[in-house]
Amino acid sequence: ALYCAKIVSYAQGFMLMREAAKENGWNLNYGGIALMWRGGCIIRSRFLGNIKEAFTRNQQLSNLLLDDFFRDAITSNQNSWRQVVSKATLWGVPVPAMSAALAFFDGYRAERLPANLLQAQRDYFGAHT
Repeated sequence: ALYCAKIVSYAQGFMLMREAAKENGWNLNYGGIALMWRGGCIIRSRFLGNIKEAFTRNQQLSNLLLDDFFRDAITSNQNSWRQVVSKATLWGVPVPAMSAALAFFDGYRAERLPANLLQAQRDYFGAHT
């Protein structure tokens, strides 16, 4: 569960950097950024090497969750992740980062969500475009 939440956390961070790069016209080396963090930061994790490898395999990777390594890790561990979040919720134990990461993952992979219906209602009744 922690590993899955960590993957999503990094995926979100790299998504933010990619959007900032687009907005500001930056040419960022995402694999290099991961290695830089591993080399001189408090985040000295082998996991950052996996991120570097993902961006080496595909420099245009829009989300770490689309890389085979990370997709397989999430796929093989998501049931445990869901169990941890659901048990914690049932027992009244707050797990805000882990549950928010799971909600992001579910939202990211879903083609249609309840928010689509809400937006359609706003568009129809409120004449929003």
